[in-house]
Amino acid sequence: MTSLIDVIFLLLLFFMLSSTFTRFGEVEFASTGSQGASPHDQPVFMTLAAASLLLNGRGTMIADLPQSLDRHRDGAAPLHVLVALRNDVTAQRLTDLLAALRKLPALQVTVLESA
Repeated sequence: MTSLIDVIFLLLLFFMLSSTFTRFGEVEFASTGSQGASPHDQPVFMTLAAASLLLNGRGTMIADLPQSLDRHRDGAAPLHVLVALRNDVTAQRLTDLLAALRKLPALQVTVLESA
């Protein structure tokens, strides 16, 4: 019969070698305060579904977002982006979209709650 310390050592070794020590991707969320967009700002409305992405009602791809959003910019002012989620959206799909939007300069992204 093997001793208990050998079994514990083997389990410890197994869990140490099978786990990963890398950082997962981080997505920053900020709650909205009383400050809103000025009445002259026109927000861009995105609808995210499991298999599609609509930008102001037109279909687009996540890879095409920089070109699609540049058309809606007005100078150097930050662009307000509202993201509505469909019921079939996975957390990974939302994270992919937010990671792509994070790479773009001067964006203020708001994820809307689903009812």
